[in-house]
Amino acid sequence: MIAALYVDAKGIYASVEGIDPWDITREARHYHGPHPVIAHPPCSVWCSLARLNEVRYGRTVGDDGGCFAHALDSVRRFGGVLEHPAKSLAWEAFGLLRPVAGGWQRAFDGSWVCEVNQGAYGHPARKATWLYACVDMPPSMRWANPAPTATVSYLTNHGGGSLPRLTKKAARSTPEAFRDALISIAKEHLPLPSLASVLPSSL
Repeated sequence: MIAALYVDAKGIYASVEGIDPWDITREARHYHGPHPVIAHPPCSVWCSLARLNEVRYGRTVGDDGGCFAHALDSVRRFGGVLEHPAKSLAWEAFGLLRPVAGGWQRAFDGSWVCEVNQGAYGHPARKATWLYACVDMPPSMRWANPAPTATVSYLTNHGGGSLPRLTKKAARSTPEAFRDALISIAKEHLPLPSLASVLPSSL
């Protein structure tokens, strides 16, 4: 069994055998194991525009009600993988190794990080994504960076330019092939119990 956290209970994970989806109605922050996880914590207050949105709309950077902290703690306690948009401000806030494109990197705590583009898995946008995984050995990913046919925003890491912009629902969507890749990572779970309670002192 694998727990999919912060997902739509009727979405892309719903029909997959062996996946237990946790959505807003189940309150994913109440998940306390014991299964490995695939975590998709909310990203709007951590994205590249979060600081601008804080100034314009008063949405405090990182004020996600503890969702990212819980997701990270769950991956460390039970193994699995966490995904967030590339350039996520949460990486710096939680002291995570910043990924670079082209392959997995091993962090000092034994975890793995990487940058992939969901466009390589069938998403119409580039949708650069960072992964944090607590596994023995992560499986190989699709490291290609195909030209996008649409964009989720006009930021350069999403394709930008004059491409048509996707609706919010389409932008949030996860390709089935990428979902399957995340499941394959979670199956290699390796908890890091020594780091399960390590969180920034500012939180």
